[in-house]
Amino acid sequence: MKTNALASTESRANSFVALKDFSSFARGVGTNAEEIVMTSPIIRAELEWNELIASWNVDAPSEAYLKFEVRPLYPEATSKFYSLAQWSSDGKTFSRENLGPQRDGAGHVSTDTLILKQPCRRFQARITIGGKGRKKCRVKFLGFSLSDTTATVAVLPPNRKAWGKTLDVPERSQMAYPNGKVLCSPTTVSMMMTYWSKKLGRRELDHDVPEIVDAVYDLRWDGTGNWPFNMAYVGSFPGMRAYVSRFSDVSELEDWIASGIPVGLSLCYNRLRGRDNSPPSGHLIVCVGFTPEGDVIVNDPGTSKGVRKTFPRKNLINAWAYSHNAVYLIYPEGRKVPIDRFGHWDSKTAAKFFLLEKTNSRAGEIPVHSPKSEL
Repeated sequence: MKTNALASTESRANSFVALKDFSSFARGVGTNAEEIVMTSPIIRAELEWNELIASWNVDAPSEAYLKFEVRPLYPEATSKFYSLAQWSSDGKTFSRENLGPQRDGAGHVSTDTLILKQPCRRFQARITIGGKGRKKCRVKFLGFSLSDTTATVAVLPPNRKAWGKTLDVPERSQMAYPNGKVLCSPTTVSMMMTYWSKKLGRRELDHDVPEIVDAVYDLRWDGTGNWPFNMAYVGSFPGMRAYVSRFSDVSELEDWIASGIPVGLSLCYNRLRGRDNSPPSGHLIVCVGFTPEGDVIVNDPGTSKGVRKTFPRKNLINAWAYSHNAVYLIYPEGRKVPIDRFGHWDSKTAAKFFLLEKTNSRAGEIPVHSPKSEL
């Protein structure tokens, strides 16, 4: 049987685990009779990671809530479950919020990211579903972006097929709305959803920024920049896939633009504008293309006019490193995505290797491997 021969170092410091079949999850009851608990088998990643970001796409009524937890597993010890978030579709019947830092000797949760003190390869996930609408909930997708943030990787050759290409993503400014200075994430999501609304002829995907603000607001953080919450909102729409991942290089970003799919980028706004000596400033933008010379073209919501801008390639690389190259990936289910050379997103190639390796795993484990390069 053919297996994946890639070494862990070739994952290039990042790996992505995508789950869409939950039949192997153990099911039980929670702290009360109105909770359903789903616990995954042990998941073994391609690399040793020290940061994890979970994403979920669920179909859930307002009368239900979901809690997402993860625990790292070490050869000599098993950690506690860290609570990543409580999610609800309207945030009124049940709160929508991250669940605090939970700092201990093993690590802590920073809003939407589990950060470990010692790297780990194996982990388990747990989903708790509660409320009167719990039986109507459907978990469609669960994704984990895993990163070794201490690693340094060589620069990849650029994908010049993206050079000279600009996607027709609608332009919107966060500054056009009340409290606009802190609305870069929902404005980025609004632009990306409207792009697909026009492409697919689906008017229900075109939502103005205030609607998205209400749908992604994190009560505990008192803001709209929780990455998984933004993706969970998009993923609640039928036929849409949305999740957070991390790339290792601009070359992978070019792969997506060449395939006609815009990408949301989390970065440092000051660095993007060449202000390296200024304080860090988190920001979300949409990458829509590249110039013929390889500089990046973006929709920058953080301006009152002239949303479409071009920045030097070196500025993008420096600014994007601030988030360890975090991205918003939004596209229709079934849409052909770029060849996944290193296992950094949900892909059919990765799924094939996942299924092949699963049959050979030790009892109770799901090994997840990066797909073999097809380039």
